[in-house]
Amino acid sequence: MLGIFSARADPQLDAIVGALQSIDDPGVQKSFLKGMLGGLAGQRAVDPPKGWSALKSKLEKQADDEVVGLVGQIGQVFGDESAGDSALAILMDAQVPMEERKLALAGLVSQKNPKLLPKLALLLDQPIGIEAIRAYSAYDFKDAPRILLSRYSKLDSAEKNAVIETLASRKPFARALVSAMGKGKIPKGEIPAHVARILYSMLGDSFEKVYGRIEPYSAGKDQLIAKYRSMVLASDMTLADSSNGRMIYMRTCGACHVMYGEGGKIGPELTGSNRSDLDYFLLNVLAPSYDVPEGYRMVTITSKDGQLSVGNVIEETANKVVLNMVGQQSVIAKSDVQTRVTSKVSMMPEGLLLALKDSEILDLIKYLRTDKQVPLPQL
Repeated sequence: MLGIFSARADPQLDAIVGALQSIDDPGVQKSFLKGMLGGLAGQRAVDPPKGWSALKSKLEKQADDEVVGLVGQIGQVFGDESAGDSALAILMDAQVPMEERKLALAGLVSQKNPKLLPKLALLLDQPIGIEAIRAYSAYDFKDAPRILLSRYSKLDSAEKNAVIETLASRKPFARALVSAMGKGKIPKGEIPAHVARILYSMLGDSFEKVYGRIEPYSAGKDQLIAKYRSMVLASDMTLADSSNGRMIYMRTCGACHVMYGEGGKIGPELTGSNRSDLDYFLLNVLAPSYDVPEGYRMVTITSKDGQLSVGNVIEETANKVVLNMVGQQSVIAKSDVQTRVTSKVSMMPEGLLLALKDSEILDLIKYLRTDKQVPLPQL
C-alpha cells in the first residue's frame, strides 16, 4: 500500500459505488467520480469501498479518457499500485495533453508516490517544469536542493520563484538556499518578502546574517504613507498611463488578487473595493497586516515529515485542510499535521511599492482608479 498511513473509507462511498454500478451515462459517472475524488482529497491508503473492483473494471472498459483518468486517481487513494503506475506512464508521455499530465502529477504528489521522485528531474526541462519543481516539496529528498539550484541561473522568473518557494518548504532545503545566497548564486532581491519571513521563521539569525535585517511588520508605515501620499498629490495624474499600470498590476498584484475577472484568489477581489481612495490604497499596500480579516490571515502548517506549507485556509473538513498558497493550492491530510499556527498577519508581502519607480507607482494607482478594464500597452 502506498502512503504513510492507513484510513478506512467513508461508509457513504459504498452507496456511491453501488449507485454507479447501474449508471451508464459517462456525464453522470464523471459527476459522481469527481465528487468521490473531492471527498477523498488529502487521504492516502484508504480501504476501497465494497464493489470498487467490479466498478473499476466496468468503467475502464468504456474507454472514456476522462472517466478512466478519474478512476485512476481514485484508485491511487485506495492504494492501487497499478493506478499509480498508469499515472506515472501518463505523466512521462510527452504526447499526452498537458492538462492530463498535470492531473497525473498532482495525483502522484498527493499520494507521495515513491516512484515519482526519480522521474522529477527528467521533467524539469519540459513544459511541466514548474509543477515538477513544486513537487519536490512533498518529499524529504536530500538531493532536491542540489538538483534545483544547479539549474537556477538558466530559469525564467516564474521558475526561479517556484524554486525559491520550494526550497523554503523544508528546513534542510532552506539551509541550502541560504548557503547559495551566501555564495552569490541567488541575489537577495530575488527572494520575495513573504518567503524571506518564512525563511527567517525557520532559520532565525542564520538567515538574517545573509539576507539582512527583517523589519517588524508595518515598521515605519506612517512615514511611508505620508511620503507616497505627498508624492501622488503633487503629481499630475493625467500624465500617468493606466495601460502601463495594468501591466505593473499583473506583475506585482495579479498573482493574488482578482480584478476585472483576472488574477489569483489568495487575497480579496479588488474589482469592487474602495480603490479610488488614496489613503485606503496606501494603507493596504504599505501595511497589509494592519487589519487582516480572519479569512486572509497567514496559516503555517508543518507536516510530520517536515514539510512547511503557508497560505490561507479556503476549505477544511474532518480529514483535510486546503491552503491557498502563492502559485498553487495544497491539500493537507490532518493526520499528517504536526503543528498549525495562525498568524495575525496577511499573506500579502509588505514593501511592494518600494520596488517600483515613482512613475510606475503613479501608473499603478491610475489603473486601480479605473472603473472598467483598459488595454495592455502596445509593444
